[in-house]
Amino acid sequence: MVARKLFGTDGVRGVINVELVPETALRLSLAIGTYFNSGSKILVGRDCRAGSELIANVVIAGLLSSGLRVYYAGLVPTPALQYYIKNSDFDGGVMVTASHNPPEYCGIKVIMGDGVEAPRDVERVLEEAFWDQRFRRVSWRELGVGCRRIYDVNDFYVNGILGLIDTERIRSSKFKVVVDPANNTASLTSPKLLRKLGIKVFTVNADISHIPSRNPEPTPESLAETSAVVKAVKADFGIAHDGDGDRAIFIDDTGNILPGDYSAVLLCRHILEHRGDRGPRRIVTAVSSSTLIEEILKDYNVEVTWTKVGSIVIARTMMRIGALAGFEENGGFMYPPHQYVRDGGMALALMLEFLSFERRKLSEIYKDMPRRYLVKTKVPLANRGKVPVIINELRQVFSGRRIIDIDGIKVISRDYWFLVRPSGTEPVVRIFVEGSTQEVASKVLNELNNLVRRVLEDEVRSS
Repeated sequence: MVARKLFGTDGVRGVINVELVPETALRLSLAIGTYFNSGSKILVGRDCRAGSELIANVVIAGLLSSGLRVYYAGLVPTPALQYYIKNSDFDGGVMVTASHNPPEYCGIKVIMGDGVEAPRDVERVLEEAFWDQRFRRVSWRELGVGCRRIYDVNDFYVNGILGLIDTERIRSSKFKVVVDPANNTASLTSPKLLRKLGIKVFTVNADISHIPSRNPEPTPESLAETSAVVKAVKADFGIAHDGDGDRAIFIDDTGNILPGDYSAVLLCRHILEHRGDRGPRRIVTAVSSSTLIEEILKDYNVEVTWTKVGSIVIARTMMRIGALAGFEENGGFMYPPHQYVRDGGMALALMLEFLSFERRKLSEIYKDMPRRYLVKTKVPLANRGKVPVIINELRQVFSGRRIIDIDGIKVISRDYWFLVRPSGTEPVVRIFVEGSTQEVASKVLNELNNLVRRVLEDEVRSS
């Protein structure tokens, strides 16, 4: 972490004890503690990744040194911590997690008193304090009694979800569901939520472990075994979370893995058709989502607002302009009546409620949706300064087509769209392509992959 930029798309992340070391965590926690007023109440939670307890203890020490009143929630999903902060008298919080990143990563998310991650302007203030080492340290008289423990965060979160949905309708449907919490903290909430709804639950990768049985990011590649289990036990559907439980990827009864923006469109339909929410007819989503959502939701007179990739941007945009929902193609779904953050547990409850109204199998509903084919890849990026060169080249090659350039470059053509953007959490360029056929998608992906690599190689040779 030698650059002046510290925060990525969502928090600060790095390989534990290599990029994210205790010294970095201490300086960041001192910056966080200095940002909040002395005496502020802060709630700290963590996932079960290797090093997360270490980093959580360092964070707690830094916050206490800054004169804050610190409370510790222990192992909790990120949305559970956020929900507790939002509905209690906390001034903010810190979640120690690297979310969907590989298991060797750890991370730190800063949460404001409204339960939403810190906006970009707050991140910049924290970065300045971090690099300049301008920290508030209080005298021994102000240090208080240390960190206090809170034990009811997960139960409070589960009960909050149950209070928003038609529990009796769901209970009468007698669903059978497979849950894959990626060996992390959603193991403590999603199975409990389902059992409280009278649902027969099968769990996969549900033991808490710092060495997960699958990659924490729920993708078709990492969910092959889970998909097979859904079919084998004849479940109504399956759900897979990422490492901190804020994403929900659904698997239908035949084992098909639904892209996150496709399942999000179904949940938006449910909100409009069955729940009858009266919020603004608008959804907010990142440029990485499918343009298919415009095609489907125009029948409901719903406006689509595109944003940069990042749940923080989506959440803060929703709060500013109003929206029925917000989502990302990676399975992050935000439902404002609950909270303005990605919430895998709330998405699970809404899907159960949706299917209880539809009285059809998820595979039948998914089959009725227009079909597109999404493929992705990533290209190693040694120097982020080369990204504008890549974007300029793509702008010239694809001139004349519809372009959205609020985050990287998204090009929309008649039978495909693609997005090329730098990752906010890894040193890579991400490439997304969705085509009308698998052949179209694969062809465009191959062309883009070659183009990006060629531009990067040319830049290296010329430098």
